[in-house]
Amino acid sequence: MFALTPILRRTESLIRPERDFFDRFFEDFGLPSLFPEEREWVPAFDVSETDKELIVRAELPGMDKKDINITLSDGILTIKGDKKHEKKEENENYHCIERHYGAFSRTMRLPCEVKADKVDATYKDGVLRITLPKSETAKPKKIEIKS
Repeated sequence: MFALTPILRRTESLIRPERDFFDRFFEDFGLPSLFPEEREWVPAFDVSETDKELIVRAELPGMDKKDINITLSDGILTIKGDKKHEKKEENENYHCIERHYGAFSRTMRLPCEVKADKVDATYKDGVLRITLPKSETAKPKKIEIKS
């Protein structure tokens, strides 16, 4: 099995309880969060496997592909990105802010060897798809039992 771990900022985990307390307090009065831009953004990932390849899909809506960085080193796949804030209008007052922005980093140890030179990535309609072909040594081989 593999591990898909978000890289969390240490300060985020330390201030989360206090921030959540104040957010709940203000939500009770219908007011927006005090910390809308500081919310951690961790995109949703799916990882699947076939006989021939591993497939990683990530929901990254609103991102530009130039802001996404993918690396593969020693069987560890890392996907990093930075979702930029949209330009705010000067006279615009927000009643609700739920979209998340900022940097993220996801790292996973792959469950098998892959052909690093054959890895392919596409980004369409806000979904990143990474196809990692398995190396020949990683593919299951049926062993016949002789009598």
